[in-house]
Parts: sequence; structure tokens; C-alpha cells
Amino acid sequence: MPKNLLSSGMGGPYFAGWYFKHQTRAGRALALIPAIHIDPAGRRSASLQVIAEGQSWWLEYPDSKFHAAEKPLRIQLGQNIFSREGIQLDIEQDGLSLHGALGYGPFTPLKSDIMGPFRFFSGMECSHGVISMGHTLAGSLTLKGEKLDFSGGTGYIESDRGHSFPSAYLWTQCVWPGGSLMLSIADIPLPPVHFTGCICAVIYQGREYRLATYRGVRVERWSETGAEIRQGKYRLTAELLAGQGCPLRAPSAGCMDRSIRESLRAKMRYCFWSGDRLLFAHTDDHASFEYADKREAFQR
Repeated sequence: MPKNLLSSGMGGPYFAGWYFKHQTRAGRALALIPAIHIDPAGRRSASLQVIAEGQSWWLEYPDSKFHAAEKPLRIQLGQNIFSREGIQLDIEQDGLSLHGALGYGPFTPLKSDIMGPFRFFSGMECSHGVISMGHTLAGSLTLKGEKLDFSGGTGYIESDRGHSFPSAYLWTQCVWPGGSLMLSIADIPLPPVHFTGCICAVIYQGREYRLATYRGVRVERWSETGAEIRQGKYRLTAELLAGQGCPLRAPSAGCMDRSIRESLRAKMRYCFWSGDRLLFAHTDDHASFEYADKREAFQR
């Protein structure tokens, strides 16, 4: 077993979570989020969130059942294993039956850390990581008695760590033949400043494009319906056309007590320009989309 990512003496508040999305060739999708959390008092716990179409489950585990390493990537949560090679699931818990194994093909990593120089700022609420912008899948899973064949499908993996999700943020992700995209916009408190931050990676026809705050991106607009960003000659729009979110738990000061919603099969339209030239216009029924704004609760 690789060395555990978290030492036993580590204090809170803190969380670390990994997002594994799997999509069949027919468009069926399943996402899994194993995580460890440490509250301000130092109490540790672990969890696994499972998201299917229109359903989600929250499974709790003692922290002794959680082990994680980054190089090579390997997370074990109870009898469940998430690694560079694939996943193995054996779950009969809290109304969820999920069993099987999937193998992963070669990852599509980014050329450099998506956080850029912000990865060196210890005061960040949350740091994002992209592990694979897309990879092939092989194998099947049985969800509540239904067999889902993922062979020939696509996967995506990212991570988050810190102590809290931003008070307001937008996130969307999509993989399609010839392309992959991840966009995140968030309200960032980084004393003594406070700003809207953006990280975005687009892979299209074998080329990687990076749009980010540390590269001079401008966020023209962002809301629960989508976003528009510009950086030099590049412009990206992401529009939510349809999508019903499932409830998830998100970290706040190391405690998983914030409620958000994620659409695992959102209908999104992405348009990407280089100057006046439209590089692609892609509409997808199987994108992921989240929008959350805790500030609204204080504005009403």
C-alpha cells in the first residue's frame, strides 16, 4: 500500500476529495466521490458519495477505513479501491447495492498544474486538481440489480482539497470525441484581496488551451445559467440548456454539512472562439454542471 496521503497527527479543518466520473457509450453516467474530512476539533471521518442519473447516495465510513496516496494514485475506502488502473466496488449499504470493476485506459493529463502559481498560496479555501481530462473505460458495474456496461466509454478524474468549497462557484465538465473541457469560476477570498477566480482547460483536436486568472482571463458573466470568459483572442461560452441536479454534500470548515446540487447529465452548449474564428460549437446531453451561491441566503 502506498504511503497514506494524510498523517494521523494532521489537524482540521481540512478535506480532500476525488471525483471519478464514468460514462457509457450510450450516455449513462455514474460518478463517485471518496473523501476524507477533519472538522475544526480534529475529528476525522470518511465518506463516499455516489451519483447516478436522478439519484445520489451518501455513505459514511470511519477514517480508519480510508487510505490515500497520490503517486501512484490509489484510494481505498472500506472494500472499495480507486486507482490509476481502475476501480473495484463492493457496496451493500444504506439502500445502495453497487458492485463490479472498471479498468482505465491511458490518462489525458494537463501539461501543468491547473492552479498555476495559486497552488503555492496556503490561504486558499480550496485547491483544484485535474488528474485526467479523459480516458477510456472497460468493464461493467451492477447498480441496484441493473448492469451498466462501460466498455468503450469515457472517464474523467479531478480532485479538491482545502477546508471549504467557495461560497459561490460554477463548475462544468464534459468529454466528447475529439474534445474535453473543464471550467470553474469561484468567489475567492485570499486576504487581503477578494476576487472572482477562474480556471479552465480545453483540449480540442490534440491541443491544450489554458484560460485562467493567472493568465489574464476576464469573467464576462457567470450565473446559474452558464458563463462567458475571455483571454486574449480566446472566448468561451458555456450555456446550461437543461439539467436537474442531485443533492450532494460539500465541505464547510472541514465538515460535510453544506448542501449543493450537481447535474450529472446536464444539457450544455459550449462555444470556443479564436478571434472571429469559431473553433467549435458543441452541444452535449451528458455534461456535468454545478452552480452554488451561499451568498444568496444572506441577500434575501
